[in-house]
Amino acid sequence: MQFPLNPKSKIQNPKLNRVLIGVGGGIAAYKICELVSTLFKTGVEVRVILTRSAQKFITPLTLATLSRHPAYTDDDFWQATHSRPLHIELGEWADVMVIAPLTANTLAKLAYGMADNLLTNTVLASTCPVLLAPAMNTDMWEQQSVQRNWQQLLIDSRYHGMGTASGLLACDRIGAGRLAEPPEIFAHVQSLLHTQGKRDLAGKRVLISAGGTREYLDPVRFIGNPSTGKMGLALAQAALHRGASVTLVHGPANWDVPLGVQAIPVVSADEMQQVMVECLPNADVIVMSAAVADVKPRDYSTEKLPKRSLPQALPLEPVPDIVAQLAQHKQPHQMLIGFAAQNGDIIKPALEKLQNKKLDAIVANPIDRPDSGFGSDNNQAIFLDSQGNQLEIAPCSKLEMAHQLFDFFKPHTRDFQS
Repeated sequence: MQFPLNPKSKIQNPKLNRVLIGVGGGIAAYKICELVSTLFKTGVEVRVILTRSAQKFITPLTLATLSRHPAYTDDDFWQATHSRPLHIELGEWADVMVIAPLTANTLAKLAYGMADNLLTNTVLASTCPVLLAPAMNTDMWEQQSVQRNWQQLLIDSRYHGMGTASGLLACDRIGAGRLAEPPEIFAHVQSLLHTQGKRDLAGKRVLISAGGTREYLDPVRFIGNPSTGKMGLALAQAALHRGASVTLVHGPANWDVPLGVQAIPVVSADEMQQVMVECLPNADVIVMSAAVADVKPRDYSTEKLPKRSLPQALPLEPVPDIVAQLAQHKQPHQMLIGFAAQNGDIIKPALEKLQNKKLDAIVANPIDRPDSGFGSDNNQAIFLDSQGNQLEIAPCSKLEMAHQLFDFFKPHTRDFQS
């Protein structure tokens, strides 16, 4: 799972909720059914265009049923049944376009500005962001000509590329060329609807910690917390979709790392401290969203302790205060954002942490409210910065909150060093 598909999480900007999906000809076309269905459930208006080759793999009726609107084909393109040209109408209608699976054929047409069917004509007749999710055989994807077309297309700021995943392909080849999974495409679409395609973190390096740490007593017992790392994952996705280079340092997690994110898994607070300190000099923005343990067992047994040997009172010792250490070594051009998970009054302890640890900003995060905090797909918070600004974030998806965080703290406006 890349990012939870939560039908209760509506797109936050009602003015931007129209997504046009172009389906190319490939076996991965069947995955688009899940994407169309999920978008509709989250309040998005969906229209679908199928190329002729796409209809060999999936029918217009299927996608029309899932989108609750007729799916378009080249047969519709060439019929004089519309008051205005269909490709013009669709191009003006869309807030975001998605082409998935993107085939080598369609990629080449787009790279050279060609338009010989409904899909490619609509792309040229639109100005909205276009999300590209290619899928093809490994040898096809790695051809020099295909990679040249891919890089040439991505020079255009309209186009947002997801790259391909690796794994077992329909041709029985194991390698690159798999279509990104629907939840990951869905998350990127949500981001584009929020940002309208802006890459305001382009050229910035964002370092994020996520999830809980585990402090082991023996090989099978540990002190931990219920953090799943979903908030950190959402932050990584939001930063990546806004053009940043992202490093994600995470504790044990039950999700896949987004394509394009450098992930460094850790277990304990000591391991997280070591990695975060090593990565700090290369970061422009540091977001410490991990739920790091406060204490650890003083003694560790390399063998599982029998139940009768467990101490009645467990001797504990503190773990490193990672965010305080990062603040001590932070340079003036860097922005450090912390998280404070609290119940009851969440503002007072967050302000104390903000001031005592010399952070640039902090997220006061309630853990005692319904459908927010640890393990939830949604969240709510109060953002506070060192200049005294505050912003209350109403319940929303964690990805939406991640984008609001980058909107509010505006790391792209700071005077970063190159």
